[in-house]
Amino acid sequence: MIGREIIARALQGLGLSRQAARFQTRTMGFDGAAGGRRLRNAGHIDLPLASQIAARQTLARRARYLEANNGYAAGGVNAWASALVGAGIKPQSAHPDAATRKLINAAFDRWTREADADGLADFYGLQDIVARRLVVDGEAFAVFAHDSAGRLRLRLMDGEQVSGAYHTELQGGARIVAGVEYDDAGRRVAYHAWRQRPGLPIMPALQLLRLPAEDVVHVLKVTTPGQVRGVSWFAPILLRLADLDSSHDAQLTRQKVAALLAGFIVDPNGEAGGFDGESDGRGNLEGGLEPGTLKVLAPGQDVRFSEPAEVGAEVIAFMKLTAKEVASGLGVPFEELSADRSEGNYSSMRDGKIEFRRRAEAIQFGTIINRFCDPVWRRWITTEVLSGRLDAPGFETDPEPYFAANWLPPKNEWVDPLRDAQAEILAINAGLMSRRQAVAARGYDLEALDAEIAQDRADAERLGLQFEVKPTPPAPAQPQGADT
Repeated sequence: MIGREIIARALQGLGLSRQAARFQTRTMGFDGAAGGRRLRNAGHIDLPLASQIAARQTLARRARYLEANNGYAAGGVNAWASALVGAGIKPQSAHPDAATRKLINAAFDRWTREADADGLADFYGLQDIVARRLVVDGEAFAVFAHDSAGRLRLRLMDGEQVSGAYHTELQGGARIVAGVEYDDAGRRVAYHAWRQRPGLPIMPALQLLRLPAEDVVHVLKVTTPGQVRGVSWFAPILLRLADLDSSHDAQLTRQKVAALLAGFIVDPNGEAGGFDGESDGRGNLEGGLEPGTLKVLAPGQDVRFSEPAEVGAEVIAFMKLTAKEVASGLGVPFEELSADRSEGNYSSMRDGKIEFRRRAEAIQFGTIINRFCDPVWRRWITTEVLSGRLDAPGFETDPEPYFAANWLPPKNEWVDPLRDAQAEILAINAGLMSRRQAVAARGYDLEALDAEIAQDRADAERLGLQFEVKPTPPAPAQPQGADT
């Protein structure tokens, strides 16, 4: 009643009478917003930003635990990391001059091997770590640093390193929210992070640093206007996944008990021996059984065996249904989450992969490339030009041609390579797609591929090698479970 009264007053403010306002309130109602027994305990989120800031740390910590201890959680993280970055999202300069493009690409390729300030991974390995933290923690951070020679280096930060508990008002309308500093116009200007990564066995005194926003890469999937920090992708399924984990443990214990064979000797005189394994005088163990034992019972004694309950088919079906719910909530195909492809056929697996690839592609370009790859590329170009290692005429007046790049995600493997390749060839011949699109979908650059093909043919001609240009493929075997 209180909610309806508020709405009625609001409608009165728009010029409606109190009676008309109450009538309008009744006619515009939604069942999902009503009270009553059915929705009495229904959860709700009043302020998304406040809920995200309050819950993000707990969600991330629980997701980390499940990733480390639950097979489904680990499988989901692996599936997302493989789909988002795989062997690496690689750049190709889009500078209008071919010679400059070649020079930039070669220099960046050399730099990728020394990109990590910690010396643990190359640039593409850093992408994999970023993708994994994005799924589990909901966000990933990297800081631009430079070595003694002025070369760019990237140092990844754990989400816990940026102080999520730091909130304060600053002068002039500026503020700090969850470790992120905003100016009076709402622009991010700095991040407040601990100097050392939390969790090391030997920790110096913690010191909070103010890092300018232009020196920090913050990767997160934005789902709410004005979002401050990232939220774990496990948020919709944490409770269900924890319940499923507990259910598996319970069923495993049940199976262990079911595997036990226990016998009970019923003695009408109440004088049966204990289960201490002592001899009964007839060469048998009192209270025990050994393989091949023929045990002689006293007159009137009887033996009864335990009959523990077995796991029924309905339990297995329910647990599989719950696992599918977990896969759906995490956004990955069930086959990728569980490695169980027993129920799939060609069409269903292909449809699932296509939908998953669309979802991954949106995150690749909207999040990974936009918030990580491209900022790193622009900072690397700027560093190389200002240090004099990269000759860039006209950079000071118009740097955009040097910043232009095409990012090539890893190629997508096919369910049935022959069918998909034939469909791709037909699409190119019909003018429905270009060779550049087809080559880019495989994770290659068209110009580099053409140059490589030309070089291969020239080398083959020079060495007198002959290869079948158009091999006749054997009749393809019908995939198991394929639709006819």
